[in-house]
Amino acid sequence: MMLSLVTFLPILAAIVVAAAPQGVSKSLSLGASLAIFLASIPLWFGFDPQGAEYQFVENMAWIEAWGVRYHLGLDGVSLLLVLLTTALTPLILLSAFSGVSQNYRAYAALMLALEGAMIGTFVALDTFLFYVFWELVLLPMYFLIGLWGGERRIYAAVKLFIYTVTGSLLMLVALIGLYWAHHDQTGEWSTDLPDLLRLSLTPSAQLWMFSCLAVAFAIKVPMFPAHTWLPDAHVEAPTGGSVVLAGVMLKMGTYGFYRFAMPLFPDAVTACGPVLIALSVIGIVYGALVAMVQDDVKKLVAYSSVSHLGYVMLGLFALNAPGISGGVYQMLNHGVSTGALFFLVGVLYERRHTRKIADYGGLTKVVPKFAFIFMVITFSSIGLPGLNGFVGEFLILIGAFQYAPLPTVVAASGVIFGAVYMLWVFQRMMFGPLTNAANKELTDINARETLYLAPLVALALIMGLFPQPFLDRINPSVDRVLARFDGHFDRSPYADFDGCLPPWLVEREVPSHPAAEAHAPAEGGH
Repeated sequence: MMLSLVTFLPILAAIVVAAAPQGVSKSLSLGASLAIFLASIPLWFGFDPQGAEYQFVENMAWIEAWGVRYHLGLDGVSLLLVLLTTALTPLILLSAFSGVSQNYRAYAALMLALEGAMIGTFVALDTFLFYVFWELVLLPMYFLIGLWGGERRIYAAVKLFIYTVTGSLLMLVALIGLYWAHHDQTGEWSTDLPDLLRLSLTPSAQLWMFSCLAVAFAIKVPMFPAHTWLPDAHVEAPTGGSVVLAGVMLKMGTYGFYRFAMPLFPDAVTACGPVLIALSVIGIVYGALVAMVQDDVKKLVAYSSVSHLGYVMLGLFALNAPGISGGVYQMLNHGVSTGALFFLVGVLYERRHTRKIADYGGLTKVVPKFAFIFMVITFSSIGLPGLNGFVGEFLILIGAFQYAPLPTVVAASGVIFGAVYMLWVFQRMMFGPLTNAANKELTDINARETLYLAPLVALALIMGLFPQPFLDRINPSVDRVLARFDGHFDRSPYADFDGCLPPWLVEREVPSHPAAEAHAPAEGGH
């Protein structure tokens, strides 16, 4: 019952905090979030890194008439995302002690409810259960932005809602299609992922269902061109909302591709892979270039997310071990580095109530500890060797180059652009003369701010210097996903789509994929 405890304890805590007096809401919510984090730690130590199968499994009938099961389980990828979620939540609540001046109780209750819903999406192995948690995530985030956001908070919240609901409806279409396909082939109703993975779907059916899921997950990532809701949401959200959005919520999209879309529809994935690779590369370069011209530091970090998550998608659709492992690792890196950047922006905003880059300059003279942490996180974000960002980007580029050399070369330019805009903003804000008189009165980070920033700095160093414990838990899961593509790399991925794709695409000659030999079925099974 470990997973049920970690999933529903935040929701129970949200109810308790909402009903408690306003005066104890800070200590109560922080204590509850720390208890949830401590409850999740045994998952790390009890997890077998050598096991490719799901662990801590809970599987029982839920709605028997519909074939819906209460099925939870962890592999290495979902394990790390759950731990990232439980680790970030207490830091977010601690940061809001001064940032949220009105109705902290409601803010904390919504944040805890959001935590439980996000954990549920990472551990659900029944597609109906996954969809329930996926939808539950939207409500707390909508209210967090709409109630505690900036001047255009209603616009940003509604835009987030419309984009996400549109994707959710398309996801529902795909899941209903799988539901009926299972009944047609077996005579039984089931929404359980292991049952659906045994289906034999025609290439055209795979294409349509994958397209629906891909749009839903691409909106959540967000991939270019479905990214336009993200900058508005980030800029208008309170600091904690931006952190949880960048740190965890966006990973629901990349995780959805990894857990559901890729293993369920291997024919469609191999056919659509070049398109998704192209969109990923466009997102990398576009996000970086737009970030370079921003005058609002929070919007700059928001567009950097578009670029960084493009790397995640590039790695996933390279369809080989280094690419996918790097993509998963980059999900974690982005949560740590970009979450820390939004925290740092929030620290400045609380003091000066401006996010304009031009309003700063020479801050190293008055807030040296803040400047040092900003420097470390900046280097982490641009992938300096020895910090977490380097490991993920290196693996992604290795894997992607094996599959698509030219697009990977273009994508690698995003590393250069990333260094340009991050180092440029750091130089403009931290160095030079202290010309603005208001900045002379700034105070350096205090003990509470150090408490929620220091763990992220430590994680950036640990994940950069000692990536193997994380990769040991990721790799068996990646191998299991790649096994779904055995036999798909030695032929044209378009050959089976005659009648549902343009002739020029079906007749296209596609070179053999580098993963064909590495992940071919071995004697006696994979």
